[in-house]
Amino acid sequence: MTTKDVEGLPAAVLLDQDKEATEIVLGCRGRGGFAGALLGSVSTNVAGHARCPVVVVRGEHRRVRGEVVVGVDDSPECEPALAYAFEQARLRGAALRVVHAWQLPVHAFAPEISYDLDEIREAQHRLIGDRVRVFASDYPQVSVVQEAPSAHPVDALTTASGQAGLLVVGSHGRGGLGSALLGSVSRGVLHHARCPVAVVRTEN
Repeated sequence: MTTKDVEGLPAAVLLDQDKEATEIVLGCRGRGGFAGALLGSVSTNVAGHARCPVVVVRGEHRRVRGEVVVGVDDSPECEPALAYAFEQARLRGAALRVVHAWQLPVHAFAPEISYDLDEIREAQHRLIGDRVRVFASDYPQVSVVQEAPSAHPVDALTTASGQAGLLVVGSHGRGGLGSALLGSVSRGVLHHARCPVAVVRTEN
């Protein structure tokens, strides 16, 4: 371990280390008001721009739990986060909970349109299974639990984080500003998760 005392803006200094880092870890005391907003801006900026995984750890004391939770969707961009989550579960000797939250489109509530919810749920579970199989064969020691709740992704992942030691989310890396780069789910999870959060960027 080495230490370095560097003068400069926190986000800029940390991002400068991104050239050689395999992971950036940030502390966050989670205070409200102006100070809390400033702390949040550093976390958001670094997580939105760093090329390596960024882990944000809140300052409150909590009992350490072993489970790793990862959020997935129906895009290939979630695969780096899933790969990172499998590796973290292996290193920790922990179970991996894979969560794919889904919601019916707004027009689904029109009375003239009918949906088979059981069929939709089955499709969501198949989606998770397809994603997990890509990595499961390389991690036979990792026990995997799959969930496909009908809920907003931020709500589902925040709930799952209550039983987790680490929550992993992906970031598609789109947009021009740090907050836009993160996306609404990553930003929401960083604000509300009850455990450390790892944001894994998709390589462009």
